[in-house]
Amino acid sequence: ATHAGALTMTAVAYLYARRYARDDRFTFGTGKLGELAGYSSAMILAIVAVGIGVESVARLTAPISIRFDEAITVAALGLIANGVSAWLLQEGGQHDHDHGDDSHDACVHPAAHRHQDHNLRSAYFHVLTDALTSVLAIVALLTGRFYGWLWMDPLMGLVGSIVIVRWSWGLLRGTGTVLLDTMPDRPLSEQIRSSLEENGDRVGDLHLWRVGPGHMAVIVSVVSDHPQAPSHYKAKLQELSAFSHMTIEVHPCEHAQEAASKVALRMR
Repeated sequence: ATHAGALTMTAVAYLYARRYARDDRFTFGTGKLGELAGYSSAMILAIVAVGIGVESVARLTAPISIRFDEAITVAALGLIANGVSAWLLQEGGQHDHDHGDDSHDACVHPAAHRHQDHNLRSAYFHVLTDALTSVLAIVALLTGRFYGWLWMDPLMGLVGSIVIVRWSWGLLRGTGTVLLDTMPDRPLSEQIRSSLEENGDRVGDLHLWRVGPGHMAVIVSVVSDHPQAPSHYKAKLQELSAFSHMTIEVHPCEHAQEAASKVALRMR
């Protein structure tokens, strides 16, 4: 039920993001809805893992009888269903940026492709964890059925719990960094600085963040002795990369302003 709910959350996030992609209320588009859904899904995954771990510990201390034949059949069917689902989601993941925020038509910087669609990734992890628990369950049930090792059932539960917690933690970190607007690509940030800091121009302030799967935004403040129009600096960045959103502020140096004022007074 929790996995079905998480997959429903994934689908709703995509539908909502596409429906309101052009809505002015979302200043930078709806790309982060997938990150929010992925973060929530990772939390559900972590809760499921903790639940499995607690139940496993309880069964280690108080073993119960198991109907092996029925349980093995259910686990095998679950493995087939989840294996097919994981394969389908992995195939979709090859084109995960096509499923992401389509609120911008700009091209995508090659480095942005390294950032996965966390909403799709969370759905993939949910079915993958189901498949993993099915495999572990089959191993535990077979050993219990033929060797009488009832302790294998809770032991495999603990193993699965630990693996799922690690997956969910990685997903929480990935989605959390995007939601908190951390620097997504430091090499790209350095390239932006080097491209703009020419002929005495200096970058006074730089903000680079991710607004959706495969979409980056940048705000740069340039200080110059000989300021040019913002379009001049935008052209430099477009040669470097294409951004879904770009804002360039241009400020003349203080001494340049003073010199210009003196020239203006002389002309008067």
